[in-house]
This record gives sequence, C-alpha cells and structure tokens, in this order.
Amino acid sequence: MNGILNVLKPAGMTSFDVIGFMRRITGQKKIGHAGTLDPSAVGVLPLCIGNATRALEFMIDKDKVYRAELTLGISTDTQDSSGIVLDSYSVEVNDDEIKKTIMSFVGTIEQLPPMYSAIKIGGKKLYELARQGETIERESRTIQIYNIGIIRIWEDNVIFESGGVTKEFAVKKVLLDVHCSKGTYIRTLCNDIGEKLGCDGHMSFLVRTRAGYYDLDNALTIEEIVQLSETKSLEGHLLPVEKIFEEYDSINLTKEELFKYNNGVWLEVEKNKYINSFYRVYDNNSFLGLGEVFEKGSTLYLKSKKFFK
Repeated sequence: MNGILNVLKPAGMTSFDVIGFMRRITGQKKIGHAGTLDPSAVGVLPLCIGNATRALEFMIDKDKVYRAELTLGISTDTQDSSGIVLDSYSVEVNDDEIKKTIMSFVGTIEQLPPMYSAIKIGGKKLYELARQGETIERESRTIQIYNIGIIRIWEDNVIFESGGVTKEFAVKKVLLDVHCSKGTYIRTLCNDIGEKLGCDGHMSFLVRTRAGYYDLDNALTIEEIVQLSETKSLEGHLLPVEKIFEEYDSINLTKEELFKYNNGVWLEVEKNKYINSFYRVYDNNSFLGLGEVFEKGSTLYLKSKKFFK
C-alpha cells in the first residue's frame, strides 16, 4: 500500500496511537502523520503510507485550519480543558474588546511553545518534564495567523470544585475558526488571548478541519477504516502522493530523458518554457516524483528533488 489516507482522529487517541492502529490494520510499518494533534483534539490527520512517507517533509509545511472554543475566565496548566485549573475569574470584558483583542493576533506573531507539548529539549519531551513539575526556558517561534473568524460569543455559568470548595461564576466563550501556519499551538493562542484581555482563558475544545489539501469532507473515521479493511477495499481510498504537488505544472520525460533523470543527470531545459522552481515529473503519465529547475551559469537545468517510484 502506497498513498495518503485522510483519517478523522477521534478524541482520546494520540496521533501515534492512530499510526499504531493503522500498522495493525494494514500490516505495514512505513506510516507517518503530517502534523500532531493533541489527544483531546479531533479532526483531520493525513497519514502517509509506504513510499508516500517520503512526502512527509512537504506535507508538514502546509497550513492548517481549526475550529476552537475559547473559554475566557479560566486558565489551566495545559492551556486546554484536560489540565488542572490554575485561576478563575468572572469575565467583565465586553464583546467588542474581545473581538478587537482576538483580531490583534492576526499576522506574523511570536508564540512561546507550551510546556505540555512534544517538543524535545535536551533529549526530553517538554510534557515529560511538565509532568515532573518542571518548567524550563523555551524559545519563542515565529508563526503566521492568516485569519481568525469569530463565529459566536456568549456567556455561560461554570460550576467546579477546587480544594473542597464549589465555585460558580460567569465566563464568556468564543467559537473561532483559525487559519494558521505549521507549528501554531491553538491552545497557546487561546491562553495568550485570555492573558491580553486580563481575564485568562483556555481552549475548551478543538477540531482540525483542514491540513494542507485534506479536509473533513473526505476524512475516514476509525470505524469506517475497520469496515473498509474487512472488505479489503481500504486501498481504494488511498490518495496518490502526486495530489500533494497539484499546484505545480507537470513535465513528461522522453525515453532518453528518463534514463538520464533516473541516474541523477541534470537535464538541460529551455529558459522560456520552464519558469517555475518545481514540477511534477512523469514517465508516460506515471508519476516519478518532484523535479527542481535551477540555473547554473547561463543554463537552466532540471534535476530530481524527490523520487516516489
């Protein structure tokens, strides 16, 4: 099996749990995912299977779209609803202030990765250190928030018990659609919005609705994958790896060009014909991989960027 399977990850499974499940279902070891989802989150998790794992580096760079619920008035140690409540407040900011503050995060921003994340520092994952009660210095990352759509803002009453004391207070919730670059932590975005408003906040649920070219419309649930496997029809739902590179024009090689290309020889190409940096390369309509066009001296060449045969 070689190709990409768009999986709808359920809550309660880690991204690696999904890979383990797929290895058992398919009997194939070469499987990787194109961007981690937190265990409590649900949504699109594209999996690369077989030779398609060579495309992971190109898929991880793609932007993502999420639908998230921000709860203002409560902060947690994990920045989402799975964590321990640190502080709670009655929210007094009005809707206009909330909207203005949220939209101030659109653009190029710096974001500090949370301690509860899979980032490795000194060979250890941050969440492992966090569970031991450690907090260490992290470097901020530059990310892009392309757009935030505010769907709804509403008030809600929350009741919870802390230290044997039952508390009831008013919070505000915001439903958001966030279009962002790779490496963005939506729970950290929610936390930072709450801090800027002065009332704290956390992410109370998250759905990834799109990852690169893959969205919820054609994502398969775990149950559907089991059924397709039982009827031996799962392979028919694999998407070809060339779909990742649809934005690029294609080149069909001649027999002579193919021999040279497969052996790492640079192919001289016409300057006025090849104006882009990358192309999908084919042999009689059979996808070979991604080719790169570059200039050396006064000559333009095509070479292989990545083979998929």
